Amino acid sequence: MSLQNAAQPTIRQSLMSKKMLICVFTGFSSGLPLFILISLLPAWLRSEGVDLKSIGLFALISLPFTWKFLWAPLFDRFTPPLGRRRGWLVVWQVLLLLSIPAFGAFSPKFDIWSIAYLATVVAFFSACQDIVLDAYRRELLIDAELGLGNAVHVNAYKIAGLVPGSLSLILADHMPWSSVFTITALFMLPGLVMTLLVSEPALKYGAPKTLRAAIVEPFKEFIQRNGLKSALFILAFIFLYKLGDSMTTALATPFYLDMGYSKTEIGLIAKNAGLWPSVLGGLIGGLWMIRLGINKSLWVFGAVQMLAILGFAWLADAASNPAAFSATLELDIFGTSFSLQERLLWLGMVIGVEALGVGLGTAAFVAYIAKTTHPLYTATQFALFTSLAAVPRTFANAATGYMVESMGWRDFFILCFIIAIPGMLLLLKIAPWHETAKELQADA
Repeated sequence: MSLQNAAQPTIRQSLMSKKMLICVFTGFSSGLPLFILISLLPAWLRSEGVDLKSIGLFALISLPFTWKFLWAPLFDRFTPPLGRRRGWLVVWQVLLLLSIPAFGAFSPKFDIWSIAYLATVVAFFSACQDIVLDAYRRELLIDAELGLGNAVHVNAYKIAGLVPGSLSLILADHMPWSSVFTITALFMLPGLVMTLLVSEPALKYGAPKTLRAAIVEPFKEFIQRNGLKSALFILAFIFLYKLGDSMTTALATPFYLDMGYSKTEIGLIAKNAGLWPSVLGGLIGGLWMIRLGINKSLWVFGAVQMLAILGFAWLADAASNPAAFSATLELDIFGTSFSLQERLLWLGMVIGVEALGVGLGTAAFVAYIAKTTHPLYTATQFALFTSLAAVPRTFANAATGYMVESMGWRDFFILCFIIAIPGMLLLLKIAPWHETAKELQADA
């Protein structure tokens, strides 16, 4: 009881603190370029007649998110003007601001390879920004603030998806795509302003003195701290925990388009229905983690995240005939006819439940990753763990187009549910339910 009473003032103060406001900007800046790549870009390509297989292969442009740990030591070792974190942030945020509008200069029908190259460059700039943002946030927050701070970051990350996933799609129905990409890129400005205004975080342990130390020591420290066997279990968990829901949403926008929804309907219904439950899930997750601890949160939130995938399987089964679905604006589900308004309602409900689960699961997952890093090697270790989490989004998601083509949407989503099970089972090793009390005492 004393632990809880001691925690309550910290929660209230943290919610209103400058640190939480900074986490809003770090999340928004991190999420915007990624959602441009995984949401706006597929919608653009699909609306211009590009096939699903090619769109699915575009997931490979996310390779920089998978391999970013290879160059992350450079950001721990070297310090540009404005500071080790702020200096690097200015570099990557300016490059993102300049490169995103360049998509509008190409045509998907004639410049598909040029678009792929540009998307890879944007992904590299975004991955570099993420390395520094993650390190800055870990150095900014004390351990007791990790759950709430990362929940705020994740919420802002999801809100950023509203720009390319909703506003940009609506604009695309009324203006050229070149203008859409330029307007979308301008939303990088708030993050750049934040970088110029905030102060550099204090170094608790000092920066690595050599490049070799920045490369070798983070891996050595992680293995020595956990032991080789436990370290491998942790890495496997990070790889698998988000695999199921990552594959589920890989082709979300093409899925909605194939169901017969217009870009405006997707922007107004699908994206908003996914945003606010996800924000609520992230906020609830951050607050619940204060009481549950990270271990129990990973169990509870992960279960909700996994079960929510089945809603998409039901929705895909309901819309098994997209051509008739689009032509009649009605859908027959188990002998019941649904109007267009009712179809939009069901779509919003399914997406909302899935987004709530993902918001909960992501809040616990990011907090776990942050706590697993050592403050001396924040950029490198955080990049290593988040790179592993990006592997499914890169390689597995690249095959999703082929999976859908061969098995259909419903069976694909059922497969995503099954794939989510191994990550949950690994919790028995890396986050046992019964160790939560000890975890809370350690945090206190």
